[in-house]
Amino acid sequence: MNKITNDIVVSKAKVIGFDLVGFAKVEILEDEIEKLNLWLEKKYQADMSYMERNISKRKNPKEILPDAKSIISLGLIYNTPFIHSDKNDYGKISRYAWGKDYHLIIWDMLDKLETELKEIDPQFNSISYVDTGPVMDKVWAVKAGLGWMGKHTNVINRDVGSWFFIANIICNYEFDYSENIPDFCGDCTACIDACPTDAIVQPYLVDSNKCISYQTIENKNEIPSELKGKFENWLFGCDICQEVCPWNTKFSVTTLLKDFYPRSTELTYSEVMEMDDNTFKQKFADSPVKRTKLSGLKRNARFLFE
Repeated sequence: MNKITNDIVVSKAKVIGFDLVGFAKVEILEDEIEKLNLWLEKKYQADMSYMERNISKRKNPKEILPDAKSIISLGLIYNTPFIHSDKNDYGKISRYAWGKDYHLIIWDMLDKLETELKEIDPQFNSISYVDTGPVMDKVWAVKAGLGWMGKHTNVINRDVGSWFFIANIICNYEFDYSENIPDFCGDCTACIDACPTDAIVQPYLVDSNKCISYQTIENKNEIPSELKGKFENWLFGCDICQEVCPWNTKFSVTTLLKDFYPRSTELTYSEVMEMDDNTFKQKFADSPVKRTKLSGLKRNARFLFE
């Protein structure tokens, strides 16, 4: 029986296309769950009720995979060498949603990686997630040494910034575990100062009720009137806290995956309001923008421009 090593995992992951790879020992997340519960008590999850479910699985990966020993954490850069225009009549789309839905891309990559590892050792057992299951994705990315948790609650890597997606493989293998990266945010408050809705209520703590990304994507109701005039033309999602981060302005790198290159970075008010369901479904068939549905996109456009 062949042994799967760190080097083998890293090599295969990089060939498949992942940019970052790290390893963390499975453990019970006592402190992190305590922070999650405090966040939930403050109702900072807004209407995202799924955050209140499966707390025990979030706390202990062994409740997902009983023989779990390690987390293989993976990062995939989605930054591209493009920027939004500065036209005032355009509604901006978040950078992560410019191209193809990252779930579709990463699920395929994970399937390839897990299949190849099982070919080396048929005893390799795993379950993987791309922010769609009861897993503390960012926590495990930090524990696996992909970076540190920024004050905007995105994981920052010294070499590539924070423009990367996170995937995690829970597995029954033991590895040499990665060193944790110190917090290099220092006394910088750029993300906190730049947020137009004051959603980052304190370092490392975001109130989703005030977050432009939550309001334009997750919120299925009307956007609160007190936020009117504060969205800075963000139609779907928001990148402000990442755009101003020095680790992105100075050190970020761009992806090699053309699937993440923009098909649409912004839309005018008239484009959205004149769009019908068929056009919307065709334009955003495999795009994250489809999550908000046409009705949500039109609600966002009215909120921005009417």
